[in-house]
Amino acid sequence: MKGTKAAAVLGMMAMATLTAQAEITISTVTVGNPGNPNDPTTGNLYGAVDHIYAIGAYEVTLNQYAAFLNAVAATDTYGLYNSGMGTSQNTAGILQNGSSGSYTYSVIGPFGSTPAGADSPGNRPVTNVSWFDAVRFANWMANGQPTGVGQMETSTEDGAYALLGATSGVGFTKNAINPNTNEAPSWWIPSESEWYKAAYYDPTLDAGDGDNYWEYPTQSADVPGNTIGNQANQANYQNSEGNFSVTQSGVFDINQNYLTDSGAFSDSASFYGTFDQGGNVWEWNYALIDDSGRGLRGGAWAYGYQAMESDYRWGAAPESENGSIGFRVATVPESSTGLLVLLAAGAYGCLRRRKGYFVFDLT
Repeated sequence: MKGTKAAAVLGMMAMATLTAQAEITISTVTVGNPGNPNDPTTGNLYGAVDHIYAIGAYEVTLNQYAAFLNAVAATDTYGLYNSGMGTSQNTAGILQNGSSGSYTYSVIGPFGSTPAGADSPGNRPVTNVSWFDAVRFANWMANGQPTGVGQMETSTEDGAYALLGATSGVGFTKNAINPNTNEAPSWWIPSESEWYKAAYYDPTLDAGDGDNYWEYPTQSADVPGNTIGNQANQANYQNSEGNFSVTQSGVFDINQNYLTDSGAFSDSASFYGTFDQGGNVWEWNYALIDDSGRGLRGGAWAYGYQAMESDYRWGAAPESENGSIGFRVATVPESSTGLLVLLAAGAYGCLRRRKGYFVFDLT
C-alpha cells in the first residue's frame, strides 16, 4: 500500500487527501442490449434496463471484504464485521483481531471437508452482511477505496448512497451525483432489474417473441444439477434429493463449510458471463420490498432449486445478516474484458410466484 497523503485541499479536491488506496480488483462483465423488455413470464415487472452497465462476474469475496475491513474498520463504527464471519463454520472466512481502534482482519480457510471448488480461503463469497454493509462497500468503491480514514462521509457514509451513519430503515435512494467526486457514482448495488437482466436475459433466446429470458441463471430452462466442476447447468444448492453441493450428502454438518469458490461451476455462467447468480448465497439488490425491506435474489447453498428461478423473489429487513446472504456490485463498463481496477483517489421480504404470493421471514 502507498503511504498516507499529506496534502489537504478543499471542496472538489477532498478525495485526493484521503490516504492510500486498497487497490481491490473487481472482475466484471458488461451487460449490453439496452432497452430490452421486461420478462413477460413474471408479469412484465423485471428485467428491462435502458442503459449499458457492468456487474460483478462473481459475488464479493472474503478476500475483497477483508481488504475493505482493513481499510476502514480499525474502529468498526457501524458494525461492518459480524462475529459469524469468523465463528460460523458453515460459512466462516474472516477473523477480527486486536481491539477497537486497532482492529485488523485476516482471511481464514474453510472448515470440514474441502473438495476442489470449495477449498479456497478467500475466493468464497462473504456472508453475514446486511444491506447496509453492502451499500457501505459500494460507497467505498465509488470513493476510490480509501484506507486509514475510518467510516466517514468520504469513505463509507456517502458516495453512491447517503447513509450518514444510518444502520436501520429503508429511506435511502441512490445518489444521482456522488458528492465526493461530483460525478455519477462509479459503483453501486444493482437494481432488481439490473440483477435480473444479468442473470436471466439472453437476446438470442426465442428472438422476436418478447420472451428472451431463461428460467435459471445458468442459461437453462431445466433444473440445474449441483456438482462442482465444468459440467453445464450446475449450481451450489440443496438438490431435490436433499444433498448439499459441497458434500453430496443430505446430512447437515455444523462443522462443514458449504460455500463454493468463485467460478467453481465453470460452464454454468449466465449469457453475459456471471457466475453463482443461482445458489451459493442470496444477493442483496436495491429493490424496496413492502416498504420495509430490501430485495434478495438467487437462492443459496441451503435452499432448493425453486429459489434460483426467475419468478422467485425474496427480501428481508435491511439489517438482516446470516450465513446465506452476500452481494455483488455493479459499475460503469470500463473495457470489453470487464476487468476494472479502481486505483485513483480523485475520481422484508416476499416471494413472488406466478400464482399468488408466499411471505417469508429471513431474519
